[in-house]
Amino acid sequence: MPLAIALLVLSFAVLVGGAFVFTNAVEWAGSKLNLGHGAVGSVLAAVATAMPESLIPIIAIVSGEQGGEIAVGAILGAPFLLGTLAMALCGISALVFRARRERVALDLDRPAMVTDLAVFLGAFAVAVGLGAVGSRPVRIAGAVLLLLVYAGYTWRTLRRGREEGGDEQPPAMYFDPSKQDPPSGLQLAAQLVAGVLLMVGGAELFVTQVEHIAKAVGVDALVLALVLAPLASELPEKINSVLWIRRGKDTLALGNITGAMVFQCTIPVGVGLAFTSWSFTAPAWTAGAAALAGGALALVPALRGGRFGPPLIALWLALYLGAVAAILTVS
Repeated sequence: MPLAIALLVLSFAVLVGGAFVFTNAVEWAGSKLNLGHGAVGSVLAAVATAMPESLIPIIAIVSGEQGGEIAVGAILGAPFLLGTLAMALCGISALVFRARRERVALDLDRPAMVTDLAVFLGAFAVAVGLGAVGSRPVRIAGAVLLLLVYAGYTWRTLRRGREEGGDEQPPAMYFDPSKQDPPSGLQLAAQLVAGVLLMVGGAELFVTQVEHIAKAVGVDALVLALVLAPLASELPEKINSVLWIRRGKDTLALGNITGAMVFQCTIPVGVGLAFTSWSFTAPAWTAGAAALAGGALALVPALRGGRFGPPLIALWLALYLGAVAAILTVS
């Protein structure tokens, strides 16, 4: 058991390390494509930071045994954390850094954020609703629908990003020895591959250890994945949003979260619909409902000028902590 816990912690470190390497390369890809902050945040950075969480269910499905439960837990856990705790962190960051920023309200790309949240609420409502449907053909049709939704969303966002134009260069790329010249295509590709390999290795280790720990303590693997997977792979990467808010890059910070919400409720959910039974227990229903409630709350600052007040922050924290307590209790 102690060894399994140590290896689980190691899997967190490998996942996060791979995500940092991958995200840095993706930011440079956005710079080379001359995309604006909105497109980089909502598509490139969001997909990059969602990669560790998305690889966990894929590895879990391939591994068999309790893989289906771990996959469903990891898939639902990401929107749950993003729609509650991650949003609260943005509001807290705006308050903490208000003196440095000389304002409390976040400077949002309102149309982009409203679009992201509307797509998320619609797509994730479909995903949660299909948790009550036992028909595999219906689930397959739902998976295809969600994939088409994300393809349309990506096309629209990137087209808008090209119209905005690019911003300043991101931090120096790790695989660029000069740290001064723009990295070559080969350096960019090498860093992307290295990041993916690290994340795959971390995901494989995570799934294996969750299975061992679940058997040892007699807890559903779904519950462990639902709570631990997003904390391990999503939350550390959302620290990027905190840093971006500190630097005044609010559009990039919020796009990173809302774009990841759209990605997580379409691509990973599509995988879950197609390759698992997608049958929900009480913990899964609880997480799904909390994610939808948190996403709906996020429309409030999006529609009222970026003001993330203490009452909203308290509601997001209450949703997250209350849902976690309920999940652990019913399990």
